[in-house]
Amino acid sequence: MLFHSSGLLPQEEMLAIKTSKSSLTIGVPREHSFQENRVALCPESIQLIVENGHRVIVERGAGILAGFRDDEYADAGAEIVDDAKTVFEASLVLKIAPPTLPELNLMGNGKALISALHPTGQTIEYYKTLMQKKITAFAFEMIRDNTGMFPVLHSMSEIAGYTAMQIAAEYLSRSDFGRGVILGSATGITPTEVVIVGAGTVGEFAARVAIGLGASVKIFDNKLYKLKTLQNKLGARLFTSIIHPKVLQKALKTTDVLITALHSHYGLTPVVVSEEMVLSMKQGSIIIDVSIDQGGCVATSMPTTHSNPVFQFNGVTHYCVPNMPSRVPRTASFALSNFFTPVLIDIGEQGSIGKYLFSDRGFRRGAYTFNGILTHKVIGETFNLPSQDIELLMAAFLR
Repeated sequence: MLFHSSGLLPQEEMLAIKTSKSSLTIGVPREHSFQENRVALCPESIQLIVENGHRVIVERGAGILAGFRDDEYADAGAEIVDDAKTVFEASLVLKIAPPTLPELNLMGNGKALISALHPTGQTIEYYKTLMQKKITAFAFEMIRDNTGMFPVLHSMSEIAGYTAMQIAAEYLSRSDFGRGVILGSATGITPTEVVIVGAGTVGEFAARVAIGLGASVKIFDNKLYKLKTLQNKLGARLFTSIIHPKVLQKALKTTDVLITALHSHYGLTPVVVSEEMVLSMKQGSIIIDVSIDQGGCVATSMPTTHSNPVFQFNGVTHYCVPNMPSRVPRTASFALSNFFTPVLIDIGEQGSIGKYLFSDRGFRRGAYTFNGILTHKVIGETFNLPSQDIELLMAAFLR
């Protein structure tokens, strides 16, 4: 186990708890989820982790879809194994997609898990297994940094924004799916028009690419502060508007590319682009519905795959592949690895997950079970399971 229990301690005594560096055993399993091509750690990161005194076990083929060979991991100091059981027996399992129930059952009692969670996509058995095995589990999409931001979500959204415009440019230039035009402008030629719905991170980086290529960009969002912030970040006076149906429809009639990138903290994203609006768009225009992970913002959207990514509705090409960063798995894996590596080293420096949790409030906000105790109130209410606040549990800090 990474930690063991003790009684309640007064704040003064808690602050005096000493750290003692420990060696971690980190397991990196191969991802088997549909369309998940990323891996949690790249070889360069593993070399740094091993040099800091930790053991890393990698399942054979774990990085192959992201372009990392097994021999690269071995040269970096990782142990390559053929069976998933050995990987999941590590003291800390690092994964991209949430483990399946069979994978959870491979984990030993009192171990730690860092992966995505997707709370609404899990079953009560998933959470009961974590609780019975006294596992401490973290959802990396819920972890915050010292500024209050979600570093993993921000990084993946940045990649999604860049990728969305690259995909739009690819299909727009084709005569079978697009209009046979470049995304941007050339001397004497009218610039391509791009509409972006959502002024968050995805929208920001999609806009950066479009502006850099010389396109005419219009951005819609229902939060005025986001529109103002985005204009300041881009350093340009763009057309911005709240999501007013008549104004949006007018913009869509002439646009070449529509990027929808709204995010909901409460489940499905709202549908803001109606079928009527899509019917009014030009033949060969492109829709990239980045929000398809949460149901999509376009009435005519439906999930597609990396192997069959587009379909046409009334001559308008729709790209609706969930988990867009997985389209560029090597880049996305480096981004994830850059986040996980210092965290793992810091955990070792602190001596245990418990001590690291105590010292880093942003990281513990990603915890949804602590030593088998459910700490996510919404999950508890959804599945009628008992839960406790992580801050109160920290009052019973573990030595």
